[in-house]
Amino acid sequence: MLTRRSVLLASAGPLCAAAANQNTSMQLCMHQTTSAAAGYRRSLEGYARAGIRFVEVIPQHYEEFVRTEGMPAARRLLSDLGLKAVSSGGVRGLAEPGPARNKALEELKARVEMVAALGVDRMVCPCAATDKFTADDYRRGVDNLRQAGDIVKPYNVVAMVEFMRGSTFIGTLPTALKMIRAAAHSHVKPMFDCYHFWAGLSKFEDLELIQTGEIHHVHFQDVPDMPREQLDNISREIPGTGVSPLVRILEALKRKGYSGPLSVELFYPKYQNADPYQIATGIRQKAEPILRQADVG
Repeated sequence: MLTRRSVLLASAGPLCAAAANQNTSMQLCMHQTTSAAAGYRRSLEGYARAGIRFVEVIPQHYEEFVRTEGMPAARRLLSDLGLKAVSSGGVRGLAEPGPARNKALEELKARVEMVAALGVDRMVCPCAATDKFTADDYRRGVDNLRQAGDIVKPYNVVAMVEFMRGSTFIGTLPTALKMIRAAAHSHVKPMFDCYHFWAGLSKFEDLELIQTGEIHHVHFQDVPDMPREQLDNISREIPGTGVSPLVRILEALKRKGYSGPLSVELFYPKYQNADPYQIATGIRQKAEPILRQADVG
């Protein structure tokens, strides 16, 4: 009897076969934000059909699915499609001091339980702060990261701090590394976002600050060819279609011992409203040559 999984895998054709035969140190991954309009099931089915094997799930997708069909069904769908959920969207506002932090902690407590139940062992925690901060706030921020780590540790989930272009608290790679090292918590680790790195205030030389094996996860996007002054949080392109030196970045991450998913997270409506199979196929066609050039895939 044909199962959903067998039908989808068969329809992937050569793309699926190629993915199965590759032994890569970095793996192309689809972030469900890229298919925000499609929902949990439709996005996953499209990705699987396109030969994708790794996904980063987002709360607005799996929480809605779980409410209607239950957590066992959410996990079973991943298994049936041959997909591995390698990360989840998390909670903002965990590091920076402020009046909204208590709410962020309560959200973290509720979300980490669901993330763990889905079988995911890491969640992205962006810092999108816009207030002004003092040196004392950074010392408090280190304690805040430890507290977040204590919350997720019992679930064997890692809270990954994401520095963000434009953040007034953790907006660069060096600041993220310094604070996470000061927190020294086993379940708080740094991640790397190609867009926030190249479009923000970080410098290429900052990559040399990374310690071997320190980066826990990577978001993989390109920066469009436009004045940097006009960039905003949604202006991200498919890897290989912009101006970021992605090959050099991947080569540097490889030297620093990173081996894991490269999660493609895009925000333009033309991508988020597209058919998940078509967008994932297009991303593979543009992004996989970059992985080969960098000798990571």
